[in-house]
Amino acid sequence: MSNQMTKVYIWDMDETLILLKSLLNGSYAEAFAGLKDAQKGVDIGKMWEKHILQISDDFFFYEQIENCNKPFLEVLSKYDDGQDLSDYDFNQDGLSPPHDELNKRKLAYRHRVIANKYKHGLHDILDQEMMDQWDSLYKMTDEYTDGWLSSARALLEQCLSGNEDPTFCNTVAGGVVSSNATASQHINVLVTSGSLIPSLVKCLLFRLDNLISHENVYSSWDVGKLQCFQWIKERFNSRNTRFCAIGDGWEECEAAQAMNWPFIKVDLRPNSSHRFPGLTLRTVGFYFSIVYGNPDSENEDD
Repeated sequence: MSNQMTKVYIWDMDETLILLKSLLNGSYAEAFAGLKDAQKGVDIGKMWEKHILQISDDFFFYEQIENCNKPFLEVLSKYDDGQDLSDYDFNQDGLSPPHDELNKRKLAYRHRVIANKYKHGLHDILDQEMMDQWDSLYKMTDEYTDGWLSSARALLEQCLSGNEDPTFCNTVAGGVVSSNATASQHINVLVTSGSLIPSLVKCLLFRLDNLISHENVYSSWDVGKLQCFQWIKERFNSRNTRFCAIGDGWEECEAAQAMNWPFIKVDLRPNSSHRFPGLTLRTVGFYFSIVYGNPDSENEDD
């Protein structure tokens, strides 16, 4: 549909959709002025760190490619010749830093496998004991943070549907929704300052993978957030595309300002409405309207 409205939501990861650094350094607990057990937050954060690193190394080649960070998985896809990798020995192919075409192909193979694992989810690779540990840790974290994780997931679902009732329209694979009722498309994108592979694993562990596809996960580690924002605009831009960035840091704020996009600053403090629980689809819509106006054809927040 040529006149279809597209809304692209560009999310930060840490201290926005998830909490990790603020648990580890105690700043989350400090914001509650003694009402939260800071040591429990640190312990929870350390458990997440352990899971993230273990799964990254054991199943996502991170030990091999830690020093080969790329800004997104498809960046080397032109070097992938489509070889059947079912019997490929990734431990014996002699991967070196991808400065030449051969090693770029070897890294592209790994990126293809990582993308497939992301699509199928952790249920295909973790044993039942690890699944139970993961489930328990997620619930413990959500309880400790008063529902931050589950509230963030709920808003991602609402953003995709364009309605505060996420059953308003059907989610399709890849974290993109088209709504006939609103003649609009909604897309969640992640831009994180962390390196790419652990960030993808975080998406899986924090249950964001069905709301943000692997194609829509960007690492600004080497290139900066402004470059990632520019790529996103080039990729999705049309006359009817609107963008909004949501995060807690100065870098995404400055990048959004440079792009003339609305920016929503997430605030950890318990009395803030720009946190989880607290931030709503109506508030996100208000920020869109400040920059883009609020044409009568839009009824996402009705």
